Amino acid sequence: MAQAYMTETGNGGSGPESSGSRFRRRLAELRRDPGIWRRGIVTAALAVAVSLVMILHAELPNDVGNLGSLTETFLPWLGLAVPVLFAAAVVRKSATALIALLLPAIVWVNLFGGLVTDKSGSGGNLVVAAHNVDADNPDPRGTARSVAKAGADVLALTELKGSAVPVYEQVLEATYKYHAVEGTVGVWSKYPLTSSRAVDIKMGWTRAMRTTVETPQGAVAVYVAHLPSVRVKLNAGFTANQRDNSAGALGAALAGEPLHKVVLLGDLNGTMNDRSLSEVTSQMRSTQGAAGDGFGFSWPAQFPMARIDQIMVRGMRPEASWTLPRTGSDHLPVAARVTVKK
Repeated sequence: MAQAYMTETGNGGSGPESSGSRFRRRLAELRRDPGIWRRGIVTAALAVAVSLVMILHAELPNDVGNLGSLTETFLPWLGLAVPVLFAAAVVRKSATALIALLLPAIVWVNLFGGLVTDKSGSGGNLVVAAHNVDADNPDPRGTARSVAKAGADVLALTELKGSAVPVYEQVLEATYKYHAVEGTVGVWSKYPLTSSRAVDIKMGWTRAMRTTVETPQGAVAVYVAHLPSVRVKLNAGFTANQRDNSAGALGAALAGEPLHKVVLLGDLNGTMNDRSLSEVTSQMRSTQGAAGDGFGFSWPAQFPMARIDQIMVRGMRPEASWTLPRTGSDHLPVAARVTVKK
C-alpha cells in the first residue's frame, strides 16, 4: 500500500507536479529557448539609458527647458523605472533585459540607498524648523499654531504675505519671545536675536535675511532664504539667470559669514542634487542627508515628491531631521535637531 501511494503521488507518477519540479522544468525550457537573449533589446536599452541619466545628470544641459535642474529635482524617482522595466523583461522572457536592469538598480542604490535608512540619533541641543507658509494660505492662524507645536527653538518662515505677518506675530509670540522679519522671510526664536538684516539675493525685493541667535552654546548665524523656482521653458532666459544669480549671491553671503556656526533654513526650490545650488551646497551640510529618516520630501504637500525645503548647517553636528504635519500651505514644514558645541 505504501509503495502504491508513493508511486501515485511522487514526481514520476500521475499526481500533481511539485513547485520545485515545475520551476526546474520551466528553467530547462528557457535554456532551450534561443530567443531568450535576443528579446527585450529595447527594454535593456531603456535600462541603460536610465542608468546614464542618473550617472551623468550633471551633464544634462539647462539651456533647453531647464532640463538639467528639473531632472535633478526629481532624480530619485527614476528608480521607479526599475520595477516597471523588470515587469517588461519578465513578460518578454528576456535574459538580456534582466541582466541590463542590474545597472540602474546598482546606480540608484549607490546614489540614494543611504537616504532610505533611518540615520537619526537622540542627541542635540538646538531644534530648528523651516516652513514656506504660502502667500495664498487660507489659514495662517492655524498654520502658525501648528508649527508652534513643533517645539523648535528657532523657526524660519518664508513667503510671508505682508497682511498675514501680524497674524503670525500674534500667534507665535506666546512661544517665541524674539523675532525679526525682513521682506517676505522671518525668524522666530526662543533666544535673543541680534544683527538682523536683509540679504541681497538679486531678486529685486527681499527674500532672504541673516540674524544672530544667541544660544546657550554661543552665537549661531541663521540665514533664511526663498530662492526662485525651476520653471520649464524653451530657452534660457531671465528666470534661469535669476535663479543662478540668486543662488550665487546666497553662496557668497554664506562664504563671507564670520561666525563659525551657521544654519541655513528655507525654501531653496531645489534639491541637494541640483547643480544650480552648488555654490550653497558645496559649503553646507544637509541635515536630511546626514541624519534623516528617508527622503524627507516636502513638496507638494498633498503628495510630496521632492525635498526643496532645506535645513543645512556648518560648524555643528546634525542629529535628526524630519517633516512636520501638513498645514494650510502647499509645502510641508521641515525640522532638525543639531548639536551646537560651546
